[in-house]
Amino acid sequence: MPSHLFADRPAPQPPERGTVDALITQTRRLRGGVDAVRRDALVDDDDPQGRWQRALCDLAVHQLDDLGSHLDQLREGLSAEEEDAAALAVESAFSDDPGTGTLLSRVGSAEWNLLTDAVSWSEELFQIFGRPPESGGMSLDELPTMVFADDQALLTSMVTGALVDGRPIDGEFRIVRADGRVRTLHMMGEPVLDADGCTASMWAVLRDVSELRHSQRAVRESRDCLQRQRHIAQTEHRLAVELQEAVLPPWRGSLRLPQGGPGALDIAAHYLPSSSSALIGGDWYDALELPDGTSLLTVGDLTGHGVTATGAMAMLLGALRGMAVAGIGPGPLMGHLNQLLETTVQPALGSAVCCRYEPAGRRLTWSQAGHPAPLLFRDGTGRALSAPEGVLLGATHGASYGQAEVTLQAGDLLVLGTDGLTRRSASEASQPRRLLELAPLFDGGRTAQDCVRMIVEEFGEHEREDDACVLVARIGS
Repeated sequence: MPSHLFADRPAPQPPERGTVDALITQTRRLRGGVDAVRRDALVDDDDPQGRWQRALCDLAVHQLDDLGSHLDQLREGLSAEEEDAAALAVESAFSDDPGTGTLLSRVGSAEWNLLTDAVSWSEELFQIFGRPPESGGMSLDELPTMVFADDQALLTSMVTGALVDGRPIDGEFRIVRADGRVRTLHMMGEPVLDADGCTASMWAVLRDVSELRHSQRAVRESRDCLQRQRHIAQTEHRLAVELQEAVLPPWRGSLRLPQGGPGALDIAAHYLPSSSSALIGGDWYDALELPDGTSLLTVGDLTGHGVTATGAMAMLLGALRGMAVAGIGPGPLMGHLNQLLETTVQPALGSAVCCRYEPAGRRLTWSQAGHPAPLLFRDGTGRALSAPEGVLLGATHGASYGQAEVTLQAGDLLVLGTDGLTRRSASEASQPRRLLELAPLFDGGRTAQDCVRMIVEEFGEHEREDDACVLVARIGS
């Protein structure tokens, strides 16, 4: 049987990378063209060349359908890893691998004459089976000897259906070559009838689809793996959110501490998630009335994201509340938190600010651990408080933390925030200046909640890689 019609043409090249929609359009156009050629071709069953051309058209349709299915997956918005795997399957259909040859060299033909027992194989088919041409083509009885044991029954059924019932052949089976390599072949063929309607011969086109099937498995496996990873990530995100909601203060809107008496604080706070809402970090805020009539104000941030960071934040905030209730001052309290982080199973670094407010004298005693200092706003201007000594929590063994005191006045406004509030990316430094520029607006705010709303309007809609929180306290008269 003659070799294929297009053997002297250059091998198809991998498609250049472009938009997925453009590739889909091109693929559909090509498939429509192949369909038109297949419909217009007048094939004489006695013409081996014509049968070969028709089989090539059928194979091209299969190939383009495979290509279209992978491009559809890309268009559905798969991740970068899935796109890489799908692109591998797409490009494998057009690859020029020295070990397997070009697409057309992986297609061979055969014809078995039942009247004369003559067997005709194309050169390409000898290459696919790894047989030297001088050994001759294999008869239909010999062919199953090279077929994978589990696929022999399938091949026998396809051949019997063609020879006995006149059904076309369209199926896949695996062969084991003499060199031990296993190849997957797609076989298409038909019986050829004589003048009396009896089967005189059978022709077939066999295509080596080993690389294509391998790539399709890679696509499926990568998609399944990524779906499992997404499920795990979604579950961890949900757990982190639930844990954060359980730990952070339950109050919403404004809070007044203490409940009565002069110099009380009007407090409001807000948590700002990252732009993707996928990164739940270890940021916290809290305000708590203590047994001696003072009030605790704190914000902080732990490194990391997810359940680990949120769990560590819950542990740290619980310890902070307990020590504050026990009457431990801000400086020593920071030292204990530092020691606690040193002993955790999961090492972490944290920054925090802790304030104790005495309403009788409007005195604020505070300490910080590598954290932006509280901002004090008074009479339309703002400034950062002078920070006492304090390194990041968990950074140094046995670190000591200083305390600072400041006397506040009625109408003063304190703003405590984590460093993610005024920066958009992890590489950008915190910019308290941007908060200080809001001083004229704060001067017009009637409540702490009004001021929090101003901050959220200024910073909440910006693209940010990290989450953040802010706490505002206005000193009462």
